[in-house]
Amino acid sequence: VLRDVDDKIIEDDKKHEKEVKFVEPTSGYNEFDNEQDSASSTLVGDDRRAHGDKASTPVDEKKGVKKDESRPRTVSPPGTGQRIYEIDPFLNNHRKHLDYRYGQYKRLRDAIDKHEGGLEVFSRGYEKFGFSRSATGITYREWAPGAKSAALIGDFNNWNPNADIMNRNEFGIWEIFLPNNADGSLPIPHGSRVKIHMDTPSGIKDSIPAWIKYSVQAPGEIPYNGIYYDPPEEERYVFKHPQPKKPKSLRIYESHVGMSSTEPKINTYAEFRDDVLPRIKRLGYNAVQIMAIQEHSYYASFGYHVTNYFAPSSRCGTPDDLKSLIDRAHELGLLVLMDIVHSHASNNVLDGLNMFDGTDGHYFHSGSRGYHWMWDSRLFNYGSWEVLRFLLSNARWWLEEYKFDGFRFDGVTSMMYTHHGLEVAFTGNYNEYFGFTTDVDAVVYLMLVNDVIHGLYPEAVSIGEDVSGMPAFCIPVQDGGVGFDYRLHMAIADKWIELLKKRDEDWRMGDIIHTLTNRRWLEKCVAYAESHDQALVGDKTLAFWLMDKDMYEFMALDRPSTPRIDRGIALHKMIRLITMGLGGEGYLNFMGNEFGHPEWIDFPRGDQHLPSGKVIPGNNSSFDKCRRRFDLGDADFLRYHGMQEFDQAMQHLEETYGVSFVFAEVQSCFQLQGS
Repeated sequence: VLRDVDDKIIEDDKKHEKEVKFVEPTSGYNEFDNEQDSASSTLVGDDRRAHGDKASTPVDEKKGVKKDESRPRTVSPPGTGQRIYEIDPFLNNHRKHLDYRYGQYKRLRDAIDKHEGGLEVFSRGYEKFGFSRSATGITYREWAPGAKSAALIGDFNNWNPNADIMNRNEFGIWEIFLPNNADGSLPIPHGSRVKIHMDTPSGIKDSIPAWIKYSVQAPGEIPYNGIYYDPPEEERYVFKHPQPKKPKSLRIYESHVGMSSTEPKINTYAEFRDDVLPRIKRLGYNAVQIMAIQEHSYYASFGYHVTNYFAPSSRCGTPDDLKSLIDRAHELGLLVLMDIVHSHASNNVLDGLNMFDGTDGHYFHSGSRGYHWMWDSRLFNYGSWEVLRFLLSNARWWLEEYKFDGFRFDGVTSMMYTHHGLEVAFTGNYNEYFGFTTDVDAVVYLMLVNDVIHGLYPEAVSIGEDVSGMPAFCIPVQDGGVGFDYRLHMAIADKWIELLKKRDEDWRMGDIIHTLTNRRWLEKCVAYAESHDQALVGDKTLAFWLMDKDMYEFMALDRPSTPRIDRGIALHKMIRLITMGLGGEGYLNFMGNEFGHPEWIDFPRGDQHLPSGKVIPGNNSSFDKCRRRFDLGDADFLRYHGMQEFDQAMQHLEETYGVSFVFAEVQSCFQLQGS
């Protein structure tokens, strides 16, 4: 087997060397975009493209990826929602709750069909809200029912709040149309700073438009500015490569663009495209999951305190830079998954949605229900019509405009329960999942967003981060489930950390196997031994738990090893192999952990002064531990290199034989041991 894997690695490396290198964007605008309705946003390139039929579509590099209109863009009508009782008869004891949930879902689908023309139209809110350009000018719309008056301000009108007053309709939607200039030029130039000026119950407020597609923080300034992003045709990125088909099993490389440099700095989309993507391909992964894409004003939040939902993080480059990254990944045959945050939002009033129209309960629940006390963030009101439009459109925007191949939904447990999974121990008792603490509105939203994802983009992948073990989480919506393709198998990482705190002789193999294989029937899991969570400051990676300070002195091959190093490297390899083999139908690794990256992740941060007067010391805004030392894994004179080679062989083993091969071999070992 190992010889076969070695041959496979050599074969793949030869293919990699022959790969076409990245080609800079050609001049000219994708002619297929001209098929859009003239009133739609200029940012919605190739809007009606069928996501699932692209792999066989021929590509013309001068024109971009051609659209395939063979499949209509519709979301299938709701099913009966009854099959879950056949899959899991124990759910019959909670039929009242589940039938009510499915009834709420069907009623909402019917209402959307009646009032909005269906989910396909409803999820294109980015064409109606925010900025949209037509042949005659630019229209700007914003939902802000709490505002008493509103005006569009920016560089284009010298920030004059009296120049461009907006009108309001009965639903609290403000609107203004700006005609083209006399010479035919746009009334708002590309790259202009823009904000909405409102008189609100909390006073006068200038906010970044909620649907803004790009926002930046000027040097020396604290608040962000919304940017009207509408580049000339010759500067727009044109996609050249079709999206890969969904693989039988996912091998995900979890990554963060900003901290992906070996240098202490913020990396760019272009540098990640050129330096990191080929590495991921060479290592044998078939998908890259990118964190911190949505704009977030606080870098150290790891991207989880989102301020601008439709804007890619400007720290790493422009929207077109991100598109070129994704296109290059597709050229390499890699799926690109986005770590999307719909479970909560930043409480930032200056840059984000919090108090947007001067009211506490605009996009969020009002009062204490709208605040997450542990995350210090705001919680969406999933029962609000316009919040549903905003979030559903947001998911579709990233699939449509940027060609992401799916999502990892963050913090789903926090969404599904009013207690947010805090200070609650889930034991597997079904009463914990289907009771008064379940947020039915949130679960119905998750069903709707999976409808949009899988109905309009059949090849797209949805992964949910749920620690509770919610039954039917990965059962199709039409059968009564929540509709995710995979759930993250979060118990595995916790189990390894628990064991590493014990003596070796206290490890119980039966307990390990139970944890690895403990998953629900017909519900797929993505397994991981460690993710970004274990790499953060305050925690330890597996390598650091195993080898501790010896990693600083004994990883060079020209120095004698130590028993701790030998044991640590061996267990690091075996833990990852058995996790991949038994833990699920997919596998995930956080960048750098494949070779046992030393140290933890510590984002640059200054001292924090609390209201109590206490000062939490920072790290002098240092980037030293907010980077990835890929050079360690590549150095053949270090033991890190051997760990990286093992991980590469492991990925190619799965590619060649599949997870079932590894599972069968490990299972047979335990059967022999038992006999």
